[in-house]
Amino acid sequence: MAHRRQHQRAARPGTPYPEALAAFDQRVRLITPDQWDSPTPCTDWTVRDLVNHLTGEQLWVPDLLMGATIAEVGGRFDGDVLGTDPVAAWTDAAAAARQAWAVPGADELTVHLSFADVSGQYYRDQLTTDLVIHSWDLAEGIGRRTALPAELVDFALGEITGYGDLSGSGLFDPPLPVPGAADPQTRLLALAGRRAGAPDGE
Repeated sequence: MAHRRQHQRAARPGTPYPEALAAFDQRVRLITPDQWDSPTPCTDWTVRDLVNHLTGEQLWVPDLLMGATIAEVGGRFDGDVLGTDPVAAWTDAAAAARQAWAVPGADELTVHLSFADVSGQYYRDQLTTDLVIHSWDLAEGIGRRTALPAELVDFALGEITGYGDLSGSGLFDPPLPVPGAADPQTRLLALAGRRAGAPDGE
């Protein structure tokens, strides 16, 4: 699930969720059959584990936007949600989530997260930030292009700056020091406990 921050903080308009979803999707489709067990910058997560995590997050979206609580959804999306065709599982989950967000007024809905009731836009901001950071993780894991679109980096950086230390979530390492002249992507990754290297080509 998405990560906790001060839920009173106002969400910003124009969440680039579709673009973040597309960025992750592009990298999923670059995974070769022998790369699913490859390591990623996420401690203890292989490429498959990472895709499984993001697929699970999208699977939650339709139920939570319909007003379901965490308890009501229960363990339906626990464990392996990828099955024998991980790319198809991701594609279906992403399509269902995208369709759920397309419902008029979705950003104004009340979403029951594990720590608080929040607005739909707040929830979408968190999902977007997770997609952006993990798109870089996936690219690292499969040795592909790690430079992310500037719009996504700027959005996620604005969000993650307000999160504080994310290491308590269990999904990110403690923040790293960042040189004053660091570019936005390097700053974003450092706040998530990641050390950016030189972007690889496709």
